[in-house]
Amino acid sequence: MLATGHKRGTLKDNKTWDVVDCLADVTPLGCKWVYLIKVKSDGNLNKYKAHLITLENNQEYKVNYKETFAPVAKMTTIHTMLAITAT
Repeated sequence: MLATGHKRGTLKDNKTWDVVDCLADVTPLGCKWVYLIKVKSDGNLNKYKAHLITLENNQEYKVNYKETFAPVAKMTTIHTMLAITAT
């Protein structure tokens, strides 16, 4: 899985997360990899993509329910949104 290794390396290089020990009384949320195949408009393969997502079905109300698990926005998306709102 080339896409998984590339994504994991990118997350590590950008210091997106820290690996820490879990407290004894905490049940961590699970995660899974979602794989996508991106194709060009002519139908040819463009690239493989991988996303690591949380399994939020393990959340408990008033325990870890209000914690935020937000994806990271790309700067091009932020620039586009700012350009749209400025016009």
